[in-house]
Amino acid sequence: MNRAELNAATWIKSSYSDANGGNCIEVAPGFPEAVPVRDSKTPDGPVLVVTRSAWSALVSAVR
Repeated sequence: MNRAELNAATWIKSSYSDANGGNCIEVAPGFPEAVPVRDSKTPDGPVLVVTRSAWSALVSAVR
């Protein structure tokens, strides 16, 4: 996955994100093997790419 693919991705902001611009995380769910994650305040910044199983484990752990 390269930067062009990430820039073209559809990003979805967490429903738990602060409406005032703080604590914002976004994911791009359109990739079959991975889940890219970024800070919505810096969309051109770094992107963390994790496996779907790792993402699922994280979401289960924080619930």
